[in-house]
Amino acid sequence: MGKKHSSSMGSWDMKTMFHCSIIMFFLGGIATFYFYRNNVQEAVVSHDLKVVTLTTTTTITTTNALSDTSNTNEDTQVQETYTNTIEDTQIKKSDPSPNTNEDTQIQKSDTDTQPLNHERSLKIAMPSLTETCDLFSGHWVYDNKSHYPLYKENECSYLHGDLACQTYGRKDSKYQKWRWQPHDCDFPRFDGKMMLEKLTNKRLLFVGDSVNRNQWDSMMCLLHTSIPGEKKLGVGLNKTLYTFRSNDYNISIDYYWAPMLVESNGDDPSNHRLDHRTIRVKSIEKHARHWVDADILIFNSYLWWRLPQVKLLKSPGSLLGGDNQVYDMVDNVRAYKMALNTWSQWVHANINRDRTKMFFMGVTATHSKAEDWGGKHLGTCYKEKEPVKDENYWESGTDPKMLRILESTLGKLKAKGVNVQLVNITQLTQQRKDGHPTLHRRLWRPLTDEQIKNPARTSDCTHWCLPGVPDIWNELLLAYIFSATNTISQ
Repeated sequence: MGKKHSSSMGSWDMKTMFHCSIIMFFLGGIATFYFYRNNVQEAVVSHDLKVVTLTTTTTITTTNALSDTSNTNEDTQVQETYTNTIEDTQIKKSDPSPNTNEDTQIQKSDTDTQPLNHERSLKIAMPSLTETCDLFSGHWVYDNKSHYPLYKENECSYLHGDLACQTYGRKDSKYQKWRWQPHDCDFPRFDGKMMLEKLTNKRLLFVGDSVNRNQWDSMMCLLHTSIPGEKKLGVGLNKTLYTFRSNDYNISIDYYWAPMLVESNGDDPSNHRLDHRTIRVKSIEKHARHWVDADILIFNSYLWWRLPQVKLLKSPGSLLGGDNQVYDMVDNVRAYKMALNTWSQWVHANINRDRTKMFFMGVTATHSKAEDWGGKHLGTCYKEKEPVKDENYWESGTDPKMLRILESTLGKLKAKGVNVQLVNITQLTQQRKDGHPTLHRRLWRPLTDEQIKNPARTSDCTHWCLPGVPDIWNELLLAYIFSATNTISQ
């Protein structure tokens, strides 16, 4: 009995071990199959990965040159989309089946730092100089050792006589050699070759009052010495439009006279010496239809709003006056706000924001009261040869409410997706009481005996000698226009 029992147990153990071995082999095979399949899929994804490009892009400006990473003339749209994930990053994933080809989107967590393969190309979002530094907070530095002035007055044959101060008797030249230095950074200085490259096949248009024409003159003189070949200056639309053109490079640098942006009694560029302001506050199309095809628009409007009251014309009569005029009289600040609202509505409805870059120049100082900076009673900018040293100086003729209205208007446009960059030159012009033509300019009519006896009152303390302060405005403007995207490959 004992032997029989022992034999039965041995036979049973052999069968159990055989069955267990089969089960273990089967389970091992299944595990091996799933392990192999998963690794093959990962290899396929890694092998077929082409390019991963982050959609976060911005612009960067170097201090040595105005650089552009694009091979086309298209303007780079600035986007700021820093998030904790990388959105819209696409991987092309191949399917083993030859009949399918899917594009699969993935999201990569900011904690995942492993590159998918060596082919990965990144467009890294770099903060631009114009975003990381306040270019308009700084001080003036006398600099007679660098490249100032940027051109010589007698070399710019297109320069208007009322800005050619040395031609009309100004003896000192120190006003030409001041460099603007921001506190926390530097910005690219004028580069004629780079400017020529960037503006080829472009129309750049200044729109506004005579101070914007002053800046246009500066830009024209900067380009005159930089563009080879034939250049022409043309006048059209009853002298409201000036065009400086290079046909060889298809570049147009234009200026359009619209001192109040909307229709006004100052729209005649040759006959606007009036003691009052009258506007059609809702009417802008007469002017604006000449702006729509510009690639770069630079607006300004301030000087003509300084009279305390403005007439808002309601009747269809002439803006120049008449017995049948019907109008409301409003204060200048309110009228300015209403006109900017009309302008902003037009910009929002008519400008192709993918094509056209837009800028608005800040208000500029008019140094007509020397007591503001400790000068003589009833004195002006006449015979001033040095800037104001106080970086926070603010003259009494500049109304900060106007600037706040402008900033608010541009902020509302930006909230609607329309970016008009404010080039806030207000503070830096406050200090430059030395930069005006005073009496050193072409006079449109002979001075009276009273004017000759009171040269301070006769002096032009609104416009600016060239070369001079507006050249700095254009350098700052170009820092914004030619900001370029920096691409880094890893």
